[in-house]
Amino acid sequence: MKFCDINIRDPFILKYDGRYYMYGTRAKYTWGDGRSEDYGFDVYVSSDLESWSEPKSIFEYYDGFFGVKDFWAPEVHYYNGKFYMFVTFTPKDGCRGTAVLVCDTPDGEFKVHSDGPLTPSDWTCLDGTFYVEDEEPYMIFCHEWTQIENGNICAIKLSKDLKKAISEPIVLWQAGDASWKYDIKDNGSYVTDGPFLVKRDKELIAIWSSFYKGEYCEAISRSDNGKLFGKWSIDDKLLYEKDGGHGMIFTDYENNSYFIFHTPNDTPNERPAMQKINLDALFNNK
Repeated sequence: MKFCDINIRDPFILKYDGRYYMYGTRAKYTWGDGRSEDYGFDVYVSSDLESWSEPKSIFEYYDGFFGVKDFWAPEVHYYNGKFYMFVTFTPKDGCRGTAVLVCDTPDGEFKVHSDGPLTPSDWTCLDGTFYVEDEEPYMIFCHEWTQIENGNICAIKLSKDLKKAISEPIVLWQAGDASWKYDIKDNGSYVTDGPFLVKRDKELIAIWSSFYKGEYCEAISRSDNGKLFGKWSIDDKLLYEKDGGHGMIFTDYENNSYFIFHTPNDTPNERPAMQKINLDALFNNK
């Protein structure tokens, strides 16, 4: 199938063994009370980023699984010889958060790895992403505006096997710190969604989503020392401001870099979109 025919949100691409594996939130989702959703995740596979396989199911809800709704934003990372999916779920008796699944292959059947979400049990969280610094694994995630109004991006240290969190979360930045911030409820509510970190040499940036002038957007934050726990600032200029976001950045096999995201931010009309990106300009803030 063609890229433009795929119907997912929150696209994420893993490059592995000559192919591209794309994951995302199934877009057959109805928001609001009494909502219905598809309880599972698929993968699409391509060798050229243009023609893709039909979706292949890699995880489905089953009786006894701890997650009961909000099957969102799967990211698959290759780490220590296995493929780990960081994915949002809401447990039956708990707050929404990010848990970890695992598989031996990027397109096989993923199994439960962590004992529920790794985010704090009394925090409403989502969109955890994986990052390794100085050989130590971390998860970067959103503490949601729905609970604290001014949404945060936080980091928490993980055990080496990625089965549990082993530190208290640390706030890296808040959406309300942005010069372009948009209050979606007129009460100090600022959204954080979908963080993704990019490291180059001694520089570290993050892209993440929020709202600008009422539209979903993609923002950029920067660490002042190239470290996860440096002082973070938010660029005045947005990466994307036209009703799209929750993206990530990857480099293809020809060394071209791309920003992939979904647009519009409207179910069931969202589609993945890709734009070539100049990493030199991005890191030099031009």
